Amino acid sequence: MKIRPGRCVRNLNSQAYARYSVKKPKKNYIRALPRTSLLIFNMGADKPDFDLTMRLVSRQDVQLRSNALEAARQSANKYLERETPESYYFRVVPYPHNVIREKKFATGAGADRISQGMTLAFGKPTAVAARVSEGQTVMELRVASGNKVVAREAMRRASTKLSGTYSVSMEVRKAQ
Repeated sequence: MKIRPGRCVRNLNSQAYARYSVKKPKKNYIRALPRTSLLIFNMGADKPDFDLTMRLVSRQDVQLRSNALEAARQSANKYLERETPESYYFRVVPYPHNVIREKKFATGAGADRISQGMTLAFGKPTAVAARVSEGQTVMELRVASGNKVVAREAMRRASTKLSGTYSVSMEVRKAQ
């Protein structure tokens, strides 16, 4: 069974759900928390001589699943590693805490007698997501100002993997 498309979970029309306690696991509605696909948050070399900072900023409220964040991270990091090896610092900012639940539906002949529709539809936890509000930074990249074109392309590649609309903000630090 494949996962549902990102358009099914990207809107923030429901309340945030992150109820999982390590101390009292029997009191939870969710007994086992789904694992996040995003495991690496900081990439590259964190050097103080990078004078250009680019940020991928969300232009709308959106919910991003951990596998979408991981796909965006991989595409941008692979491009940066190929074009400017070890001369960048790349960081994914949000952490996926929100638990996404799905109610499974039966399809095919006689499915109306098997599945109960949305009766008691709490759903099973299937994934975790990060809730990103408008104006919040999703990814941050620091490079030397000579690699400005490469950095912008890396941010563009990352934004194509995420649902929602994004803008790239640029900040140049003055040399001292």
